[in-house]
Amino acid sequence: MSIQLKIKKGLDLDIAGKVESDNAEKLIIPDEIAIFPDDFPGLTPKLNCKEGDPIRKGDTLFHDKFNPDMNVVSPITGTIKEIVRGERRKIIRVVITVDPENYSKGVRMTINPTDDQSTVKLLCQSGMFVLIRQLPYGIIPNPEVRPRDIFVYGFDSAPLAPAYDILLKDKLDIFKAGVELLNRLTDGKVYVTRRRGSRMPDIPGAEMIDIEGPHPAGNIGTAIANVAPVNKGEVVWTLSAISAARIGTMTMSGEIAPTTLIAVTGSEVEHPEYLRTLVGAPLKSFLKGNIKEDGRHKRYISGNLLTGINVGLDGYLRWPYYQVTVIPEGDDVDEFMGWASLSPSKMSVSRSFPGHFLNRLFKPDARLQGGRRAMIMSGEYDSVMPMDILPEYLIKAILSKDIDQMEKLGIYEVVPEDFALAEYVDTSKLELQKIVAEGLEYLRKETE
Repeated sequence: MSIQLKIKKGLDLDIAGKVESDNAEKLIIPDEIAIFPDDFPGLTPKLNCKEGDPIRKGDTLFHDKFNPDMNVVSPITGTIKEIVRGERRKIIRVVITVDPENYSKGVRMTINPTDDQSTVKLLCQSGMFVLIRQLPYGIIPNPEVRPRDIFVYGFDSAPLAPAYDILLKDKLDIFKAGVELLNRLTDGKVYVTRRRGSRMPDIPGAEMIDIEGPHPAGNIGTAIANVAPVNKGEVVWTLSAISAARIGTMTMSGEIAPTTLIAVTGSEVEHPEYLRTLVGAPLKSFLKGNIKEDGRHKRYISGNLLTGINVGLDGYLRWPYYQVTVIPEGDDVDEFMGWASLSPSKMSVSRSFPGHFLNRLFKPDARLQGGRRAMIMSGEYDSVMPMDILPEYLIKAILSKDIDQMEKLGIYEVVPEDFALAEYVDTSKLELQKIVAEGLEYLRKETE
């Protein structure tokens, strides 16, 4: 019997540019890919390669300085083209030239874990462990700490998010294999979330959570907060069903999957579609010819509108590798009355704007729509956060760096994405996700 959750607090954004067809036969192999160490929070990278080196799929690109067994591996076979560094020689990205004939041929892992420790070691060495995150902190877990439970999120409710039924199409067996392996790593339960009414069947060895309601119903933090909240001193692991399927692929074949199925979405995309490409592919390789020629400046986001990264047209597909969104930038708009315009095409949660009452798809741009101002205690955050915390007071505690208050107000239960929708509706225009990320990092450094 599955757990039934009905989420009432939240907000679905009616935005144009969703993929309507589930056809994903197109395969695009780019000339190069890039892997970014910043996509793996909690890992301090130390390089295992240099420019000009040949690299095989499965070879280590870099490992964690403080845990040498934890690797980030190359998803393809090719040659190290460039290692881009920033200030203080920080590694920004590792660029790999793709071998078009042999990109999918590489290292085959020896799959013979006999106990929990050997299973964790296999995940670390194969580059699969870095796909897992932990609560608290939202970082890659310490492989030596056994989690209380493991939560796998099997759907995404973010704006224009792809359907997991399509992303996991024909992957049910490897997903089950991934869940079976995860069961070895906890004395508690493995939970799998799914949208109520979805085509995902019950997964052997997992406790299913059927969720109904608006975004953030698909956030794993929502499921954890309503099923088994994280208390101080506890550790819970989280990962997507896509990542669990990648673990399953490695478990069954000894190899990592070089390709990923992604959704190209957004109001500036000519034909929103699913397509298959390489992990870390440049956006130009699959957006060429599919962007509207309307003369507007555009924002290219790797991810969704609320939590994605603005990478630009010259950017790359970033972890977790399954959505790209293109919307107008808005810096070239000359609008009468600016943010106060009563145009029916303006999307707003406020009843002051006509668009609030219209049943239509909107085409919002990336403008802030007003300046930053003092924090207003209006209950806005609470109206879209289905978690048993006081978000406004928690933000104040983080800003004041009051660790005792942060702990009392539920800092261990949240990650930045849990505040993404609150950031959207925030009258004060605060960068809530950035504030929460900095607060979690401060707390981790002070308490560990």
